[in-house]
Amino acid sequence: MRSLLFVPGDSEKKLEKGFSSEADVVIVDLEDSVSAENKASARRIAAGFISTLTGGPTVYVRVNDLSTGLTDDDLAALVPAKPAGIMLPKSNGGADVQQLSVKLRVQEAENGLPDGSIAILPIITETAAGVLAAASYAGAGTRLAGLTWGAEDLSAAIGARTARDGRGVYTDVFRLARTMTLLAASAAETAAIDTVYPNFRDMDGFRRECEEAERDGFTGKMAIHPAQVPVINEAFTPSPEATAHAAAVVDAFRAAGNPGVVAIDGQMYDRPHLRRAERLLARAKAAGVLA
Repeated sequence: MRSLLFVPGDSEKKLEKGFSSEADVVIVDLEDSVSAENKASARRIAAGFISTLTGGPTVYVRVNDLSTGLTDDDLAALVPAKPAGIMLPKSNGGADVQQLSVKLRVQEAENGLPDGSIAILPIITETAAGVLAAASYAGAGTRLAGLTWGAEDLSAAIGARTARDGRGVYTDVFRLARTMTLLAASAAETAAIDTVYPNFRDMDGFRRECEEAERDGFTGKMAIHPAQVPVINEAFTPSPEATAHAAAVVDAFRAAGNPGVVAIDGQMYDRPHLRRAERLLARAKAAGVLA
């Protein structure tokens, strides 16, 4: 998952536009982009639209969070449409993922779907409790497809006027939330997905943030506009040069019988370099640039 594009679930026009994009994943949103009075119609529109899809981006659905009392209705309406995954907002820890997993297991059984077939992608930093519980996702279950984070809901939860300073840089609390997401994803051995960039007209700033996220270890990023998708895909697809170098590292270790250290062109590479190369090659393969 490189690019994950949010699309409101209550608009067939926007759904059509979103699913015609080059996003790896389209997140059909039943939460923030849908008003309270439109929740029921959004379920109906989204379920009907998803049921007609043949091919295209992978389908995830962002349900309303567990505290709202709306999650069960969201799942009952959307699981029959067979989405690949559920995005869980305002997740307060691994226990929330396990609770959602139980709900999904019931829905899968009732709809004749294989047990465990629907993945879960939680947003783990939208509450203070969620940030502090980041380590709890390790061992939260096999449905976990990744971890991602958000700044806007957290800013509201803690009373911050803004998440960024005058230069557009995240302030300390939000840098911490971002860092915790990376570390939690590594501990849980799952993908780390970077949050959205709200100003979709600032493509230079957006590209820079994508490049910084990829540098730091994120493997994908969420988008709020189709125009952001190509930038994400480019930033999170390993370059031919990086792919060739990673393959050379892997080949050198294999040829040497997998020792602790190998030398390539006069430079020493150890096991962490090997693991990093293997991860990059896996990303390149997933992106379709490596057979």
